[in-house]
Amino acid sequence: MQESASASAVPFDTAQAQSEIDEYLYVHEQRRRMLPRAALVGLLAGTVAVAFRAALAGGELLRNQLVAWAGQYTLGWIFPVLLGVVGATASVYLVRRFAPEATGSGIPHLEAVLRRYREMQWRTVLPVKFFGGTLAIGGGLALGREGPTVQMGGAVGAAVAEFLNASTRERLTLIAAGAGAGLAAAFNAPLAGLVFVLEELQRDFRRGVFGAALIAAATADVVARSVSGQLPVFAIPSYPVPPLSALPIFVVLGVVAGLFGVFFNRGLIFTLDWAGRLPQSMRLPVAAAVGAAAGLIAWFAPSAAGGGHHLTETILVGEITLGAIPLWFLARFLLTMTSYGTGAPGGIFAPLLVLGALIGSAVGQIAHLVLPDVVARPEIFAVVGMAAYFAAIVRAPLTGVVLILEMTGNYWQLLPLITACFSAYLVADLLRDLPIYERLLERDLVRSGIDPLSDKPIVVELEVNPGARFEGKLVRELGLPSGCILVQCRLDHQEWVPTATTRLTAHMRITAMLSRRVENGLTLLRDGCETERRT
Repeated sequence: MQESASASAVPFDTAQAQSEIDEYLYVHEQRRRMLPRAALVGLLAGTVAVAFRAALAGGELLRNQLVAWAGQYTLGWIFPVLLGVVGATASVYLVRRFAPEATGSGIPHLEAVLRRYREMQWRTVLPVKFFGGTLAIGGGLALGREGPTVQMGGAVGAAVAEFLNASTRERLTLIAAGAGAGLAAAFNAPLAGLVFVLEELQRDFRRGVFGAALIAAATADVVARSVSGQLPVFAIPSYPVPPLSALPIFVVLGVVAGLFGVFFNRGLIFTLDWAGRLPQSMRLPVAAAVGAAAGLIAWFAPSAAGGGHHLTETILVGEITLGAIPLWFLARFLLTMTSYGTGAPGGIFAPLLVLGALIGSAVGQIAHLVLPDVVARPEIFAVVGMAAYFAAIVRAPLTGVVLILEMTGNYWQLLPLITACFSAYLVADLLRDLPIYERLLERDLVRSGIDPLSDKPIVVELEVNPGARFEGKLVRELGLPSGCILVQCRLDHQEWVPTATTRLTAHMRITAMLSRRVENGLTLLRDGCETERRT
């Protein structure tokens, strides 16, 4: 019996065992090298974020003190107008002269770097983004510090990768980790920084990316909290949990936020297209005019200029009446559109949170008038409105939920946040509106930097989603055009070069190289890897 059992036993596969050991040692070595580097990136990115926050706080203090001092003079309004003109003009000049990739929020450029369309020129991006953003936002333009902090964090990751002679994959991972660290430090929100990397920037949940992003975000957050304190970014009360009967109203809020989010995206692209048609000689004068308008607004309503942090807190505690909301919304919307259209360094995170809070406050106050027993605290809708508007515009609902939870400390609002965010996401998706950063990236690639007919090939990494058109097909059955080839497949921790008989499976990551002369090659690959919609 013993001999029979021994004879029927499966023989030990020495080669397979050695392969698994080699794989384990490889992964262990990667972690051993990557995690300390990610911690260094987080430390440096957090330091840059803290310095940038301090510079912007100084600029806002200077602007408010200037307005207060100028109030004693009949023509005192001239001083904040001049501050706005100087800040906007100088920031746009810095961008145009030294680092065109530092324009706007910088997140589309960062995504272009991570998708290997562009290189990160960190030596120019870091100083131009820092000083240009300080001048623009400090002068009163309605832009946020978060986008610049994310791009500067990515630039820090690129610098560390260069000094440590990291491989290409490690460099991209450190850039993404630095970006998440920048967001974490900007908002005191380490989980939001992690989720933003996974959901928006990398769209990659491999353990290496996850670990690096988590370590960098946590380290940067420790640096930020050691300087600014451990309280949430918005100092508001902890509101009670709304009743379940209020959830349909949060769905309504999500629908409204989705509609206004699409309007925001299309308005921003329209403004950029209009500004792009201006003669080169008119760019700085237009920036000066927008800066003057921002300064004039700061003269009459100081909280309406700049990033709008104080205005957001005012909305979140319910101090803006229903009748005043349309005026505030219109003023901030127009100032945000024109400010971003100048090309000055500054993001849209903070401005869209102001607008989202206004939308949520309006829905909440109306619901309170109609159903006072169900909606006892309309301020809760302002909190949820920020996340819903973010989800509609950026199309990253998980990031929106986690971000607002960490920024406000209102963890009891998790269910309303999820309800409103995914409602807003669904509305924007049904209207076939591209996420704002994806739209800005496409616009950037067409209008600047990259020649579509360049001989330099495009290298793109995609994941085959379950139910996608490519799932289950052999490489030779994909119908790839001439000039488009698959150069690598990866599943779990195994990597190999595909052949014509390689079969693609769900969750497999493929690296493709295609000539820029191939029409719709990138679209073909993306469509083939995305889950097909059922009608």
